[in-house]
Amino acid sequence: MPSLKITAKRQATFPLETCEALRIGPGDIVDIEPRMIGGERVWVLRPRPAPDRSWVGGLNGQIKSVDHSMESIRRSIAAGRRKEGV
Repeated sequence: MPSLKITAKRQATFPLETCEALRIGPGDIVDIEPRMIGGERVWVLRPRPAPDRSWVGGLNGQIKSVDHSMESIRRSIAAGRRKEGV
């Protein structure tokens, strides 16, 4: 039976087979929920679904300028100030 050992910092390393069964990896979040089953307190581990990141990259092809140099940024700020009359 797989087991966990808790470190002095309350950290634990999950056995490979447990991670594979839960389909979790580094950086994933696992919710821990207490339950009573047959009069015994048990803990249910439930992987939290990954946040929806489908919007990432949604502006690809929409951006006209790809110059992020400091000179380009300064020109953009100066143009904005001229436009606002600052």
